[in-house]
Amino acid sequence: MDSLSSPSKSNSATTPHRTPSFKEDTYHLHNLKPTEKKALEEFKEKLTIAAADGIVAGDASMWGIPLLPISATNEKTDVILLKFLRAREFRVQDSLNMLLKCLTWRKDFGADNIVEEDLGFKDLEGVVAYMNGYDKQGHPVCYNAYGVFKDKEMYEKIFGDNEKLKKFLRWRVQVLERGIKMLHFKPGGINSIIQVTDLNDMPKRELRVASNHILSLFQDNYPEMVARKIFINVPWYFSMLYSMFSPFLTQRTKSKFVLSKEGNAAETLYKYISPENVPVQYGGLSRPNQLNTGPPKPASEFTVKGGEKVNIQIEGIEASATITWDIVVGGWDLVYSAEYVPNANGSYTIAVEKPRKMGPVEDAVHNSYTAKEAGKLVLSVDNSASRKRKVASYRYLVRKSNIVM
Repeated sequence: MDSLSSPSKSNSATTPHRTPSFKEDTYHLHNLKPTEKKALEEFKEKLTIAAADGIVAGDASMWGIPLLPISATNEKTDVILLKFLRAREFRVQDSLNMLLKCLTWRKDFGADNIVEEDLGFKDLEGVVAYMNGYDKQGHPVCYNAYGVFKDKEMYEKIFGDNEKLKKFLRWRVQVLERGIKMLHFKPGGINSIIQVTDLNDMPKRELRVASNHILSLFQDNYPEMVARKIFINVPWYFSMLYSMFSPFLTQRTKSKFVLSKEGNAAETLYKYISPENVPVQYGGLSRPNQLNTGPPKPASEFTVKGGEKVNIQIEGIEASATITWDIVVGGWDLVYSAEYVPNANGSYTIAVEKPRKMGPVEDAVHNSYTAKEAGKLVLSVDNSASRKRKVASYRYLVRKSNIVM
């Protein structure tokens, strides 16, 4: 049996933070206002008329969900129609125009089959844009990091001409379509994703054209597909620009934004995403090669205060048992060590990992130890040389004779 112990000094686990003004649509019809219900019925009528007039195909569909013929029992169709209505503040004709343009774009772009295409961006997979795990509410999470394009050679390779830009945009849509395939499209289900964008080293001028294209494509053709946009490693100038443009954004749009300054990625992400689903480069325990091995083993969160040393004691380890553990501290920059303490009197403590200074960009620690005698493993993180509070997490597994203990 797997078990988790608490650090000898710890704070309660970080809880999900929700912006008070943000309320994600449940898509339950009984939660709609009378005016919104009326708009939905009118939308269905207009869509049916458009099909009768040949403006839209009678077998039109999106993400494998038929839009026509209209059925009172097709909840998934209602979810899609409500997304377009919400995007246009329940203005029916504007919503219909947006839907029709989206259907045309999806056909011309070949969006329905794009997930199966090999676009030749293997070197960008897991680096620039990728789906990775879920947040604490079950939303798929898409990570974006464009810092790699500060390298001029890489930039020219991907964005050197208009054809290369078009190919990159297809790949970026492909990543989003993969995420959408993970959605439920049903009332009360998971109907949107989380976007995490890393602004570290992002060459803002060079990527302006590509960013504008991506933003335009997503706004026009993927309404209400993002539950929250989290920006990490936000430089001062981005915060300043956001402050300038914030008054022009709707309250609903602003309520989806989370801005986290440089160095606070782990603390911010832990509010929304469990550490086992946060990539290692952002202070979590998720590695790309673990994505296809089933659900990740849950981790325990804890906090290391400035000037504090935390010892995690994993007790009850039997002789010949092997213990495997992962531990990470967001932004490390402290001293880490591990030792095994036998239960028997007179036995010596064994230094499994000698104390070493972990730099700010260190990967998560993954190690194992086979005990020769019964005892406990003590993981130590020493933050006494810093005044900065840090979030951290760990998990472990004890095995004996190939049986999980």
